[in-house]
Amino acid sequence: MPHRTKTDNGHTILVIDDEAAIRKTLVEILSYEGYKTHEAADGEQGLKILKENNKFDAILCDIKMPKMDGIEFLNKVMEFAPDIPVIMISGHGTIETAVEAVKKGAFDFISKPPDLNRLLITIKNALDKKNLVTETKVLRKKISGVQEIIGDSEPIRKIKETIEKVAPTEARVLITGENGVGKELVARWLHEKSHRCNQPLVEVNCAAIPTDLIESELFGHEKGSFTSAVKQRIGKFEQANGGTLFLDEIGDMSLSAQAKVLRALQEGKITRVGADKDINVDVRVIAATNKDLLKEVEEKNFRLDLYHRLSVILIHVPSLNERRDDIPQLVDKFLEDICSDYGIAKKSIDNAAMKLLKEYNWTGNIRELRNVVERLVILSGKTITADDVQNYVNPK
Repeated sequence: MPHRTKTDNGHTILVIDDEAAIRKTLVEILSYEGYKTHEAADGEQGLKILKENNKFDAILCDIKMPKMDGIEFLNKVMEFAPDIPVIMISGHGTIETAVEAVKKGAFDFISKPPDLNRLLITIKNALDKKNLVTETKVLRKKISGVQEIIGDSEPIRKIKETIEKVAPTEARVLITGENGVGKELVARWLHEKSHRCNQPLVEVNCAAIPTDLIESELFGHEKGSFTSAVKQRIGKFEQANGGTLFLDEIGDMSLSAQAKVLRALQEGKITRVGADKDINVDVRVIAATNKDLLKEVEEKNFRLDLYHRLSVILIHVPSLNERRDDIPQLVDKFLEDICSDYGIAKKSIDNAAMKLLKEYNWTGNIRELRNVVERLVILSGKTITADDVQNYVNPK
């Protein structure tokens, strides 16, 4: 059980030492200073506690211990929780080892018996560093606003390689794939890794805009050009000038709008609805669709010349059922993000539950998987089991 004090400062520290007297001293000092503490008698026990709850703010770990020593424990922590600062506790004969531990990623070391002031200052510095690392990660995420593409399957590796090669060029890209596979994420990374990354990325969902408004949305309009045009409107092409325009679900665009998009791509010019003046635009267009555009061409729903203009580079994003080996990584990422959003400790998932998720028919792809993980986080206990998956994945 964790030790608590009335002056709880909100930080939790894991204390690992095989000497009960040292462990007791450390816990008493930390508790008096307002820290919550958990104890472990060796590295093996400490690792088990850490895996059950990796929300510790710092770890104090002895070097010389039975079963699993401090160095082996440190190596394990660096693998799955590298942001948690580990402070090594060293006896006189292990100072050299402690220095080596710092080289391997430990935050610092303190000698036995611990000096109170040195101990508290080291812990404070470790917590300050952890807070700085956390804030930096949050800021980077806010600045880029782009989630990573999760997965190591062959199709995903090829997509990542293609993005690296294509993004720095001006080539237009057509992204294909079912609903919910993450086509928009590929488009965002193409922009993020391009020379236009400091300019706007403007997204348009062509399927969500009524046919009679799509031209106004893309090219803008002049005041009075139609009944509801009460003021001038700047279109998406102009908004994206110097940057990237992402035309999602372009297969749903009307033929008249397709003709104007083709002209914009050919000449680098657009005309607002109700205007006779051309406007020069410098836009890289990335398009996406869940339709077979060549089939749409055969059925006279899509222009062949526009298809060729858009598909200089083709990227197909596979369905989740075609990349089942990526499901454990995706589930782990969603668990981390969702539990963090809810302000709770990250939940674990047992092997039987993961096996069921890998075998499930994901008709809604990654979007459906994320919704399912959120449902499991809300309705399951600390560990998500096979019974939870059977009960909540496809509720009747």
